[in-house]
Amino acid sequence: MQFQNRSEGGRLLARKLAAYADRPDTTVLALPRGGVPVGYEIGRELNLPLDVFLVRKLGVPGQEELAMGAIASGGVRILNEQVVHFIGISAEELDRVTAEEQLELERREKLYRGGQEPLNVRGRTVIVVDDGLATGSTMLAAVTALRLQDPARIIVAAPVAARQTCDSFQMNGDSTCVCVMTPEPFDGVGRWYKDFSQTTDEEVRSLLDRAKKELHRQVA
Repeated sequence: MQFQNRSEGGRLLARKLAAYADRPDTTVLALPRGGVPVGYEIGRELNLPLDVFLVRKLGVPGQEELAMGAIASGGVRILNEQVVHFIGISAEELDRVTAEEQLELERREKLYRGGQEPLNVRGRTVIVVDDGLATGSTMLAAVTALRLQDPARIIVAAPVAARQTCDSFQMNGDSTCVCVMTPEPFDGVGRWYKDFSQTTDEEVRSLLDRAKKELHRQVA
């Protein structure tokens, strides 16, 4: 099975999350950029508010697709110690990459929200969405940062995930993982989408604006 695109993945994932439809205590947070088309469909199908939660992967220098960790809003940094030690990443290299990604995180924060405050998640159920989970380091950074905001419960959600990664989020009492499929062998997130083209900043802003307008119309 392959999803046609992220939007189809989001619609199918929304079916798995149907128990949260119309709940006033639930918020959808999407990880930009690829998680936003998925999160938009979930918010639309389930009538839930949508916001972004900013996370940046820390790529190994020269092998940027390989994650050595991730950073998230709130100054959280998660490291994949196995990758760092195996490749021999120096503290200087790690700090340099972190500083670069922090600048990009702050740029996107301003661009996507336009100066608006993020949604308050204290005491709420939060569905954290991405387009797929491979190593899970980016999602782990998001979940770790979100815990500092004291939500009632965290639901990690993605159309497709490596089974071991999805299982790892089931180990904590305040979080669970919901996926449409966990294929083996996994072979990377893009393998399971016919169209896995990059989501642009413009698409992210457009989807966030549409989500707010649609939710306001439904409330009115």
